[in-house]
Amino acid sequence: MTLPGYRTHEAAPPRGRGLAVASLALGLAGIPALAICGLGLLLGIAGLILGVTALIKGTERDLAIAGVVASAVALVLGTTVLVWLVSQAAKCGNSTDYPDARSRDRCIEREFPFVRSSGHPGSGM
Repeated sequence: MTLPGYRTHEAAPPRGRGLAVASLALGLAGIPALAICGLGLLLGIAGLILGVTALIKGTERDLAIAGVVASAVALVLGTTVLVWLVSQAAKCGNSTDYPDARSRDRCIEREFPFVRSSGHPGSGM
């Protein structure tokens, strides 16, 4: 009940936590998602953008910082693995060390044991 001449103060609406929570979720999901063809890199980038946006808006600073850190970890891990994979693939593609397709295939099977050879097109495999 309000007395005449007095105004009631309405509570301020709660500050949004959505960006900070989304940043943390994407950053944490990005780490294991690196195993799925680098999907974690995309999640890490999105999480980093949302986390920085949440920090700029000033909402849920602790969650936003955690999201930025988790996203940065996903990005660093993903970039490191990507650089390593590309360097190994370049080594196996060196025609001086591996002059024919068979020797390159053996290099790939040795350097990337998780890759199964499916044969070459037209080889009947």
